[in-house]
Amino acid sequence: MFKKKIVSILSLLGEFLIFNSFVFTNLTKFKKRMPEIVKQMKRIGFDSLPLITITSAFTGLVTAVQASYQTSGYIPKSFIGVLVGKSTMIELAPVLTGLVLAGKVGASIAAEIGTMKVSEQLDALEVLAINPADYIYMPRVASGCLMVPLLTIYANFVGIFSAYFLSVSKYNVNAFSFFTNMRNYFLPSDLWGGLVKAFFFGLIITSVGCFAGSRAQGGAEGVGKVSTLTVVYSSILILIMDFIVASILFGSI
Repeated sequence: MFKKKIVSILSLLGEFLIFNSFVFTNLTKFKKRMPEIVKQMKRIGFDSLPLITITSAFTGLVTAVQASYQTSGYIPKSFIGVLVGKSTMIELAPVLTGLVLAGKVGASIAAEIGTMKVSEQLDALEVLAINPADYIYMPRVASGCLMVPLLTIYANFVGIFSAYFLSVSKYNVNAFSFFTNMRNYFLPSDLWGGLVKAFFFGLIITSVGCFAGSRAQGGAEGVGKVSTLTVVYSSILILIMDFIVASILFGSI
C-alpha cells in the first residue's frame, strides 16, 4: 500500500514536470500571446490589489506590535524599523502574498480550466490544432511569474508604512530614526531574496492551477475538487520553496 502511494506521488510529480516543460517550450510565443498575457496580468495583479492591501497593512501592524513586545527591554524601540523592514522584505511580504494569491488566483485558474476540461473545450481546441499549452496555460504562468514579484514590492511598501504609522503614533518612535536605522541595516539581498521567492511562488500558483484544472473530471464536483487541491498543494509547495530558497540565499550567512 505504501509502495503504491509513493509510486503514485512520483508519477504525479513526473506528469507535473512534463506539463511544465510543454508550457516553457511555448515561452517563445510570448509576444504572439501578449494580449492574453496583459489580460491575465490585470486579473492576477490589479484585481488583487485590494486584498493584498488589507493583508499587507495588517501584517505590518502586527509585525510592529510583535517587534515592540519581543524586544522590550533589550533593543531600543527606534530599531523597530530594522526588524519590520527585514522581516517584511525577506519573509512576510512574499510568503503571505503567495498564500493569499494561492487561494484567490490559483483556485480561480483551476476552476476556469477545469470547467473548460469537463465541458470538452480543451478537446475542441486540440481538434482545431490549437495547443492549450500555448493558448491557455503559458499566458497564465508567465503572468503569474511577472505579477507576484510586483505585488510583493507593493506589499513591502504597504506593510512597512503601516508599521511606521503605528510605531510613530503608539510607541513614540522618531520618524527619522525609523527609516534611518532601516536604511543603515538594509542589504540588497533582503529585497532581492524576497523577490526571488515571489517569482517561484508565482510559478507554483499558476502552474499548479493550470495542471490541476487540466486533469479535472466528473463535472461540477470535479471542478470543485481540483480548485481545493490547487489551494492545498500550492500552499504546501510555497512553504517548501520558501525553505529551499532561504537555505540557498541565506543559509551560509
